[in-house]
Amino acid sequence: MKILIVGGGGREYAIALALKRDESVECLYFAPGNGATDELGVNVDIKDFEKLAEFVKKESIGLTIVGPEAPLVEGITDIFKKHNLAIFGVSKDAARLEGSKAFMKDFLSRHNIPTARYIQTSSIEKADEFIDTLKAPIVVKADGLCAGKGVIIAKNKEEAKESVRGMLNGESFGDAGKSVVVEEFLDGYELSIFAVCDGENYKILPAAQDHKRLLDNDEGPNTGGMGAYAPTPLANDDIYAQTEEFVIKPTLKGMKDEGMPYTGVLFIGAMVVDKKVYVLEYNVRFGDPECEVLMPLLKTSAKDLFYKAATGRLDEIKLEFKNEFAVGVVVAGKDYPYKNSEPKPITSKAKISANSHVAYAGVDKKEGVIYASGGRVLVCVGLGESIKAARENAYDLTKEISFEGAKFRNDIAYQALR
Repeated sequence: MKILIVGGGGREYAIALALKRDESVECLYFAPGNGATDELGVNVDIKDFEKLAEFVKKESIGLTIVGPEAPLVEGITDIFKKHNLAIFGVSKDAARLEGSKAFMKDFLSRHNIPTARYIQTSSIEKADEFIDTLKAPIVVKADGLCAGKGVIIAKNKEEAKESVRGMLNGESFGDAGKSVVVEEFLDGYELSIFAVCDGENYKILPAAQDHKRLLDNDEGPNTGGMGAYAPTPLANDDIYAQTEEFVIKPTLKGMKDEGMPYTGVLFIGAMVVDKKVYVLEYNVRFGDPECEVLMPLLKTSAKDLFYKAATGRLDEIKLEFKNEFAVGVVVAGKDYPYKNSEPKPITSKAKISANSHVAYAGVDKKEGVIYASGGRVLVCVGLGESIKAARENAYDLTKEISFEGAKFRNDIAYQALR
């Protein structure tokens, strides 16, 4: 089977590596891919979804997998399905669970799914009134897509009110902040839990933990993610059972009842408070860098998993994972998360092995040399029989690959090892 992967980051690179372990995968295409994906398949420079669908038909590509959220929010799945093409990714309507935090919170409320107390509004006055009912810290979110950065945890009520004003005035996140969600702060620990869904059935994946802050000890600004590990020992059988019963099942039923069956990845940003699971947010795709640590743990054929989900036959598959742990360390450019840095050549002695590999993200290629060109440049992934061993393998890899200005956290997976 030929497969197209839409996207060009570390998540898509990781999905490609998993697909290539299946000998029945004939060829991979990437739209647009990055400077390293051309070593795994063929990069395609087609941005228009209709033209991309025509390309898929012309090349007899049997499955398309959508990595990032933006194409899903823009409706790529609907266009491909109109052409009777198999595509793994949610519809434009269902993508509102990520595309609009207000829609997501209201959906949770309608279907009695546990979440923090909140208000969604475009009114500064109403936001201020609600803020006055809360205890600090207070969470303020831009309604639209902000590449994982549209969330501010205000230390006091005044900071929360200033954050609301910055968003509603369009200063902080442009149009994405023209409506805001203000919610109470839940004090617990976060988990990233993923379910692959086909509209009716679902398969739950091992829980991961992301590291959002730029610096060690969870300090510095929020980022798209500086590292992750899986599975986390902080998710026990009770946590998984709660997530399935009170989150995944009512979400799939609610989406179906509201006329938008959910086919794709349901990413539950969960907070565990006093052993109870609350939904912080939904995303409609794999997390990045969580995907980079989940894909190498997959024992089941990635092709079969995504194809069966895309064609409504997920109940036919048995989902299995290796009895190992994975740790991913994001290596970013010196100016991240504020801007992309000047391109720098990457020097690498790294080799793909059973215990470690690199997932490339923000890279370009010039005359055969790979350059660091994006904010988050690559992920060093280590596997092992323990989190400690996997972590050591990941950090050993960071010593083998370098570029000017490279930076990374030194404490990924600290939650599980302290």
